[in-house]
Amino acid sequence: MEVVEFRMQAEGCDVYGFHTQPQQIKGVVVLVHGFGEHSGRYKNTVIPNLLASDLAVVAYDNVGHGQSSGKRGHCPSYEALLGILNEVVQRAESIFPDLALFLYGHSMGGNLVLNYALRRDARLSGIIATSPYLRLAFQPPKLKMAMGRLMLRMKAAVTLPSGLDPKGISRIPEEVEKYKNDPLVHDRVSPMFSFPIMDAGEWAIQNAKQLSTDTLLLHGTDDPIIDSEGTKEFHKNSDKTTLALFGGGYHELHNDLCQTEMLETINSWLKAYLS
Repeated sequence: MEVVEFRMQAEGCDVYGFHTQPQQIKGVVVLVHGFGEHSGRYKNTVIPNLLASDLAVVAYDNVGHGQSSGKRGHCPSYEALLGILNEVVQRAESIFPDLALFLYGHSMGGNLVLNYALRRDARLSGIIATSPYLRLAFQPPKLKMAMGRLMLRMKAAVTLPSGLDPKGISRIPEEVEKYKNDPLVHDRVSPMFSFPIMDAGEWAIQNAKQLSTDTLLLHGTDDPIIDSEGTKEFHKNSDKTTLALFGGGYHELHNDLCQTEMLETINSWLKAYLS
């Protein structure tokens, strides 16, 4: 897999990204990673699978993540995150013009691609959202939430441990260890990054009926990080979605025991569109 790296300025941030392509190109995918991780973690599974479906891939590290600039776990605003995604989408369109354009988002990335489709006037052929961060699978203590909301108004850039248990990403111990030992993975989060994401997730669920882009939703039923019920509710509220649930699946389906089944589900959905 030949990778072309790039850096770009977007929303006042220095954003790292890369693109790669198959020999025959039928479309292009903009890939958005989850919170605390980075785009490089998709190079061994998801991206080769998309290339095999004749899709070029443009991926990037969000602000405060991976090789992009910014304080780890902090962002200027939720609108800035959507603005960065829009800049990457425009870059993808300039590199691979006149092709079907898809968005692929995992967890926080799923939140962003769904909200982007709902809030922006974009030319999208389809969306794939895996374990989309629409609603947490656990309820943080009320006092912690109240303090966090207060800090959002007073000290929005303060970062604290996210409290994410890495064991929740996969039922495969080796994948959990890879995550824990990755130097580009972090567990910091600021009020500005956490609360607007939560609010946008609930907003997306309530406004899913406005979705006009064909969307594939994938979620594990035993995801201990993001609630699959939120994804089900989004699906129930929209007539543009296809829902694939994976019994017993944890948060990172592409790194879990159901990896093969999950990737084949994506391939079948893409094939139906591209054919």
